Amino acid sequence: MAEEGQVISVHTLESWKEQLQRAKDSNKLVVVDFAASWCAPCRFIAPILAEIAKLKPEVIFLKVDVDELRSVVKEWFIESIPTFLFLKDEKLVDKVVGAKKEAQKVTIEKHSSAIDC
Repeated sequence: MAEEGQVISVHTLESWKEQLQRAKDSNKLVVVDFAASWCAPCRFIAPILAEIAKLKPEVIFLKVDVDELRSVVKEWFIESIPTFLFLKDEKLVDKVVGAKKEAQKVTIEKHSSAIDC
């Protein structure tokens, strides 16, 4: 299991379900990065997300390769990449489509701050 402050790559459906349950049990926000190794914008935003993850250990960051977990991609209606889903209690609370650094930061701050209230 990855430590807090890291982006966790999810490669199996079992691991996906485990991570969502872990987040639900700990009442944490989950940021899911739907990406692919061949996607240039995905590669651009990945190190930025990794830096944000280091600063926000109270948030769980997951990376899903769209070519590996097609069932998860279909379940969440991912139509383009990168797409970032923000989940709370296994429910969608927000979404950012594209490699938008500022939108990422603002959305993470908005929803992680709500946890502290």
